[in-house]
Amino acid sequence: MTQSVGSPGGLDLNLLVALDVLLEEESVQRAARRLHLSEPAMSRTLGRIRRALGDPVLVRAGRRMVPTPHALAVRAEVSAVVERAQALFAPGRDTDLRTVSRTFTIIGPDAIAGTHAAVLFARAAAEAPGIRIRFLAEAHVDLPYLRQGMADLEVGAIDTTAPEVRVEHLQEDRMVGVVRSGHPLLAGEVTPERFAAAAGHLNVSRRGKLYGPVDAALAELGLERRVVGTVGTFPASLFVLRDSDLIGLVSSWGVPLATTLGLVTFEVPLPLPPIPLGMAWHPRHDADPAHAWLRGCVRELVTAGAARTAATSP
Repeated sequence: MTQSVGSPGGLDLNLLVALDVLLEEESVQRAARRLHLSEPAMSRTLGRIRRALGDPVLVRAGRRMVPTPHALAVRAEVSAVVERAQALFAPGRDTDLRTVSRTFTIIGPDAIAGTHAAVLFARAAAEAPGIRIRFLAEAHVDLPYLRQGMADLEVGAIDTTAPEVRVEHLQEDRMVGVVRSGHPLLAGEVTPERFAAAAGHLNVSRRGKLYGPVDAALAELGLERRVVGTVGTFPASLFVLRDSDLIGLVSSWGVPLATTLGLVTFEVPLPLPPIPLGMAWHPRHDADPAHAWLRGCVRELVTAGAARTAATSP
């Protein structure tokens, strides 16, 4: 550990850093490895944290350790404080990314990880080997991920209304139909009437919605489809469609995933509204070189992926 930085309350910055790592790893052994300490030294640090907070912080549950309710309540705040402190004392934008040790959390649809994670992991290994990246799926309820420090970057259809959040538009996405190879719908022109009259449709909704823009567009034509159910993510829907005669939808950047599973995509014969895709972050990351690198990587991956998909889409 580096020399302690004192605070008026007697809790030094190093303890906050250690607490942040302990809550992330939920293991004294792994936290010691991350901070280049011995396990006994890490255990002593945990003891100091427990005394300072008046809480056990991590408790044994079988063969692993789990955070206490109080630790869970302060985890996001601790992470945000440590991050702001590191940014404050970090050197300027000429920082050597190969010396940076960070963990970034990206939140968004599973299709983002399925489509772009491999390339992003490889780029991090080549350009910033000390940076680790976690992809988290969206919850079924809206949470202030960025404000509370639970995520560093949100990617997808950004609908946040938080005034302080930075939002950058990346591209316009669109929905295409997807079915198994040899599906009866493919034996002829896909008209609105044939599309609506198909045996059954599958919705993708993290909130479980059975009605969406497709239904609104069909209603304008006096048509109605039969939605048999929903799943929470596009990748999950593709496996259902592969093994059934249901008709589904996938965003354009999910087309490579569908193709990999042998599915066939087609143009939906309806005037569906475009989906604005972007990324969002909290302004505390604006001057952070490592975060700027992450934003640049995501920007390039999404726009390049969109160009490839446009060239191969139906």
